[in-house]
Amino acid sequence: MKLRIGIPKGSLQEATLQLFAHAGLQIHVNSRSYFASTGDPEIECMLIRAQEMARYVEHGALDAGLTGHDWVIESGLEVVTVADLIYAKQSRGKVRWVLAAPESSSFQKAEDFQGKIIATELVNVTKNYFRSHGVDVQVEFSWGATEVKPPMLADAIVEVTETGSSLRANHLRILDTVLESNTQIIANKSSWADTGKRRKIENLALMLRGAMEAKERVGLMLNVKKEDLPAVLAVLPALKRPTISTLSDPDWLAVNTVIEEHTAWEVIPRLKEAKAQGIVEYPLNKVVM
Repeated sequence: MKLRIGIPKGSLQEATLQLFAHAGLQIHVNSRSYFASTGDPEIECMLIRAQEMARYVEHGALDAGLTGHDWVIESGLEVVTVADLIYAKQSRGKVRWVLAAPESSSFQKAEDFQGKIIATELVNVTKNYFRSHGVDVQVEFSWGATEVKPPMLADAIVEVTETGSSLRANHLRILDTVLESNTQIIANKSSWADTGKRRKIENLALMLRGAMEAKERVGLMLNVKKEDLPAVLAVLPALKRPTISTLSDPDWLAVNTVIEEHTAWEVIPRLKEAKAQGIVEYPLNKVVM
């Protein structure tokens, strides 16, 4: 049984390949081909633009694929949403499609754009947004460089952003959020109904989520005398509860836990003050919840 997976080509490609690697599945990409091999002989990959992923999954050319929730909604096609994977090009978070207009303009809200031109790649979602506000606008598809189109080529844009820095650099002001989006694993309905393929897709989702949970977390190991354990536990922010085991010396215990990496800077000195010894911080590949 072969499972064909779509990998988003373009801005999400490198982050996706890194996520698969952390999950334990290496994907080998050839710059001259849209096909990619993997370390699993039952999984093969194709590089597909995120905007087109839902179409190829819905048609059955792909059993499953990774794409944005925005492009699934935009396509209007029926696919199975298997899992949310909250990561983007630059960060571990959602992105926003926003309505933005020139800083120098008088536009303040959607209702101010009656009869105006809006440029965007997300045409159907944008039309539905203005329709829900009872506003008649002309929505034009943008082939790229959308931020530079106002005010000469469009009155405003609906564009995706993580931080808003590109919009500010082009002297645009965000007026409203049209849609929040994140990466999803989607599956073809027939493939999802196939027991073998569904198990493979679910296992893939499990490992990718585990790799994501491990991002920005680290493991901590330490030793502590039994009498000092309460003070150490009071310092530790555990994923659930730390693992505690006895050492060869009955007066000492070993403690193992997972913490957010950014807290280690404060936690480790406090653990030392609480009389912990042999403190080891180590990286994680996967945390399966």
